[in-house]
Amino acid sequence: MKAVGYFKSLPITEAESLIDLELPTPAPGPQDLLVEVTAIAVNPVDTKIRVRRASADGTTPVVLGWDAVGTVRAIGTEVAGFAVGDRVWYAGDITRPGSNAQFQCVDHRIAAQAPASLSDAEAAALPLTAITAWELLFDRLQVQQQPERPVSLLVTGAAGGVGSILVQLARRYPHLTVIGTSSEPDGEGGKWLHALGAHHVINHREPIAPQIAALQKNGIPPLRYVTSLTHTPQHFQGFVDALEPQGKLAMIDDFGPNDLDVMALKGKSLSLHWELMFTRSMHATHDIAAQGRLLTEVAALVDAGKIRTTLSDVVGTISADSLKRAHALQESQRQRGKLVLQGWPA
Repeated sequence: MKAVGYFKSLPITEAESLIDLELPTPAPGPQDLLVEVTAIAVNPVDTKIRVRRASADGTTPVVLGWDAVGTVRAIGTEVAGFAVGDRVWYAGDITRPGSNAQFQCVDHRIAAQAPASLSDAEAAALPLTAITAWELLFDRLQVQQQPERPVSLLVTGAAGGVGSILVQLARRYPHLTVIGTSSEPDGEGGKWLHALGAHHVINHREPIAPQIAALQKNGIPPLRYVTSLTHTPQHFQGFVDALEPQGKLAMIDDFGPNDLDVMALKGKSLSLHWELMFTRSMHATHDIAAQGRLLTEVAALVDAGKIRTTLSDVVGTISADSLKRAHALQESQRQRGKLVLQGWPA
């Protein structure tokens, strides 16, 4: 089968940072679907793993990719709920070979039927970010669907892949006032977020707390929740200042062990939450099938017209050259929405 991978961790400008490969087609395990991959998306995790993880033995390539849409070609002996020919979507497992390959094995419990109303490219933009956003809101922050009072939710880096789906999920709940941040709140970033449903857009290049205070003077409800998707240390004290007592902060980005003063949370009894959407698959948790179920729910929301794809651009076919362009764009940290690759070169 065709695949894209690498052996050495290199800057994306290097010729061998990503290379076209021919690899054996994998065989599904008892819980696996063997999927013929037709579209993939690129996420920040792809670029992070590329610069951190080299081939373990120098001969087995690393194959990245954690977003895919494709067709089931074979199923394992313990698989239930799927059949050969099903069109599925998933984000996969960071401990296994990724979706930058023509065929991939994925645990059926973290996959679901893809939305019928979306093309492969449109659907491929959503799984990883939808899982992350869903788990942030409902598993980590435990946002209530029928709360006692109106509150506000702040989403930093909201125009990116996770933020773009999180804003849409949150806007479905009338008690939430959704505030997104962008480097260009009065420009394209702000327009994108308002189109997705954000009530307000503020500038994450400026201090957060004064901007929240200004909105509160104009009547928005207390800031109960913060989802910090990027640059958490830079804004941490601002979150502490802006959150109401007993508020909740959830984050997904990476930083050093001494970059946060967690004691600052104590005075307001603020809670701190980490989200990693690979936790369930990495550790085969008792509730691993929750990811398949939530992807099924997201697909239903998409098909009902309540969630839109966050696809921003189809970069090309699934090849080393196209993936290099996508990685470079992702590393620029100015990407709105999701970058997708579709099909394989002839």
